[in-house]
Amino acid sequence: MNQPVLFEERPTDNGMRIGIATLNAPQSLNGLSLEMARSLDQRLSAWADDPRVAVVVLQGAGDKAFCAGGDLQSLYRSMQSSPKGDAWGNRYAREFFEVEYRLDYRIHTYPKPVLCWGHGFVMGGGIGLMMGASHRVVDETSRLAMPEISIGLFPDVGGSWLLSRMPGNTGLFLALTGAQLNASDAFFAGLADFHLRAQDWPRLLDHLVQQPWAGGAGVIGDVEKPAAFAPRSINDGLLRQVLHGMQPAETLAPGPLKQHAFQINNLCAGTNLEEIHENIAALAEHDDPWLARAARTMLAGSPGTARLAFTLLMRLRQRSLADVFRAEYVAALHASAHGDFQEGIRALLIDKDKRPRWNPATIEAASKEWVLKFFEEPWPQGQPHPLQDLGAA
Repeated sequence: MNQPVLFEERPTDNGMRIGIATLNAPQSLNGLSLEMARSLDQRLSAWADDPRVAVVVLQGAGDKAFCAGGDLQSLYRSMQSSPKGDAWGNRYAREFFEVEYRLDYRIHTYPKPVLCWGHGFVMGGGIGLMMGASHRVVDETSRLAMPEISIGLFPDVGGSWLLSRMPGNTGLFLALTGAQLNASDAFFAGLADFHLRAQDWPRLLDHLVQQPWAGGAGVIGDVEKPAAFAPRSINDGLLRQVLHGMQPAETLAPGPLKQHAFQINNLCAGTNLEEIHENIAALAEHDDPWLARAARTMLAGSPGTARLAFTLLMRLRQRSLADVFRAEYVAALHASAHGDFQEGIRALLIDKDKRPRWNPATIEAASKEWVLKFFEEPWPQGQPHPLQDLGAA
């Protein structure tokens, strides 16, 4: 049986090591399972404490995806076997979202440089892994998206934090439409830091072993340095230098999100979701295929997801990343109990009829009152939040 994540420690010329984690489920586009998330979190924790590991690399097996999302099949089975409407009754969902969110938060707050190669499809759970990395790389194959509107969930894994920090109202547009971004738009949206050709990735890894990496506790190779020595800043700079040196000379042409940013900002302005939804819907027959596809995806998607994503963005705009993960955890448990998430997976992946029966069926029915239940803590009274310790000193 294949290991869900492959781990390698590649020795460098000066005695340090590069920790490489490879998501190893190419047949499912490296969909993030609970086993993968747990294994990756444990190894990242160990590498964080290992003074000989200078840099961590995240990549996906195969040439089609870094990670195209979470393990929806297992979540679907758990929803089938759990009490309907009981947001605390699905033990698998409780564990899956807690482990996944803790992993994502660990990457955001990691004490060492994390280099992530966002090749191919990077969606949903893949965005959660990539967006916290300190050095995020895209290439000509990259296609990034938060497509939860089509499965009845919402842009989670810290998506409420990420989308609210994108230029203007583009984050809201992406939440409501699930529109895909190319490498150029990944830069515009703040999802990428560096651009390489896909064929150059192996050569980049070879260059990494040649750098004079600094070690923890003031160590460079086998040489002790003064206590004031700062290995993190040196290693960040070394990694940045290597990546800059390998970027193609040609400039990326503006992607569709940037090209249409002014129009999108106007369409998504204000706090009335019904009006914003109507504005985007009017693009369904637009001459630009990217805008038209985005509008049609929204119209075919879950109205409940649209309301929940919108409300999370409005409520959490000024909250810390840890607070966002805590709020999303509550919302994800309710989403696992209230129908649309299960129905969306059924229509897309199980029966594959692509005819989901959403409930509520319209954006008007998915009202401000309807969405309030997604913010009610579902665990027994007096029990602390399972992610209470995130962000604690």
